[in-house]
Amino acid sequence: MGVDRRGWTALPPQVRRAVEAHTGSPVVVEPVGSGANSAIAAVVHGPDGPVFVKGLPVDHRQAWTQDREAAIAPHLAGVAPQMLWRVRLEGWDLIGWEHISGRRADFSPGSPDLPLVAELLRLLAERPCPDVPLKPVARWREHVEDPGELDLLDGTALAHTDLNPGNVLVADDGRAVLVDWAWPTRAAAWIDAACWVVWLIASGHTPASAERWAATIPAWKRADEQALGVFATVQARLWAGIATEAAPWTGRVASAAARWQEHRL
Repeated sequence: MGVDRRGWTALPPQVRRAVEAHTGSPVVVEPVGSGANSAIAAVVHGPDGPVFVKGLPVDHRQAWTQDREAAIAPHLAGVAPQMLWRVRLEGWDLIGWEHISGRRADFSPGSPDLPLVAELLRLLAERPCPDVPLKPVARWREHVEDPGELDLLDGTALAHTDLNPGNVLVADDGRAVLVDWAWPTRAAAWIDAACWVVWLIASGHTPASAERWAATIPAWKRADEQALGVFATVQARLWAGIATEAAPWTGRVASAAARWQEHRL
């Protein structure tokens, strides 16, 4: 999993100049260590202020994630950073994003961030789903016994689906925002709350405590017991597969997903 990270100077000079046409020059580049899906990830400080820049070579196997994020960005005002510009040049695809001054969310029990995240997910669940290419719930087909079970997960809401704490930023102004929209999915409105449950358990909550936080999001109440059981199984099987081939932290999330499945079933 993940993408090999490149330094800013690995970009061709023409690409760096194209970025500076947007940011102004000179620039000071601050590499960003978090995130596993971008070859370039940095805060570029120019005369007009900082911009978060992320990107991939255009021939990279995950280059489609750039198109997906660019397509969804205009529809995410208030819940995600604003897309400012895009540079496609010399084999590179870079996107400049509004820089959010803040920190990654803390999902642990008792964290003051929990109500902020719940409010963020409430706002997202109530947002009309844009008419742009999104992943369907069929992306989880291999994790269900009967393809018909996917109907229980389907819907017309926009779901982020990757609720790891690194993708939820708590800004200095007190709001929470979602970043890294590589996997937006058209699904039931409660799906993100259910994804959050797994990460809450991985952060120290019991399954019951995690579900109590999910229940503060009105969309959660639209899910019946059967649908939640199906999705808990999907998450357990998905993370069990990821944990066999990825970084050690995925084992903790796989264990959390298995605990939720046991609680549900």
